Amino acid sequence: MKYSVKDIEDIIYKYLPKEEGYPVTVLTAMNYGFMAGGKRLRPMMMKLCYDMFIDKDYRDADKIISPFMAAIEMIHTYSLIHDDLPALDNDELRRGKPTVHAKFGEDIGILAGDGLLNYAYETAAKAFSEKPGSVEIEKAYTILASKPGIYGMIGGQVLDVIMSGKEVDEKQLEYIYLNKTSALIECAFMIGAYLGGASKEDVDTLCMVARNVGMAFQVQDDILDIIGDEAVLGKPVLSDDKNNKFTYVTIHGMDSAKDYVSSASKEAVSMLDTLKVKNEKAKSEMKDLILALINRDK
Repeated sequence: MKYSVKDIEDIIYKYLPKEEGYPVTVLTAMNYGFMAGGKRLRPMMMKLCYDMFIDKDYRDADKIISPFMAAIEMIHTYSLIHDDLPALDNDELRRGKPTVHAKFGEDIGILAGDGLLNYAYETAAKAFSEKPGSVEIEKAYTILASKPGIYGMIGGQVLDVIMSGKEVDEKQLEYIYLNKTSALIECAFMIGAYLGGASKEDVDTLCMVARNVGMAFQVQDDILDIIGDEAVLGKPVLSDDKNNKFTYVTIHGMDSAKDYVSSASKEAVSMLDTLKVKNEKAKSEMKDLILALINRDK
């Protein structure tokens, strides 16, 4: 791959807050959660979408995308910190390490999540000073504000919580997956494309690519929750069963779930192939990344 996890972390870690002053406890908890590892898929996908369209002759081009890369990973991390809380999934292990609330207490866990969410927008706003008056940055910032919100990620989380222990129908399950998981991946694709100068038509296509990727990603999560290796996953398996949640696997079965992951991922790649981009290598890297996720084990 063009970008390794370390490549992405070298960019996004630069935006972490310093651990000092009276709020040092929550700042330490924020950084602990953020630096606990992970695939860094969302900032990686954002950067690849950006690379597809950006004119590399543009001076300081990466100073525009980098704050948004850090911001989306901060939002993703906040969502995981809050997901792990006792009031939600009540998990004490994430990526092989104690969850934030398990290490720092539930009160600081809540505040660390709040802190990362707020700091994400403070971080993304740095792009405005690099290119004042940019319409593309305004569009990107609006997407960053909406996709993780009540009509996106949070909306999906709410229905997921409400329906815990209850039988969900196909329409409800799709809503949960499209919002709880796909929305933030769509956010990454769309921001990267807009900041790179893509047309609205191309951004719309990439949104549909991301939607398929997000749905496949969530169904693969369902599969791994049943057959995954806890040591590899770095978190407990059978958590959906523990929380009495209906998933794609419980509704359609394991074989159908595996078929869905493969078909949705390949559909995403087919749609990606229709795009005309400036950087074909970046598009090829994105295709490889999407297909690699089909058989991921964590």
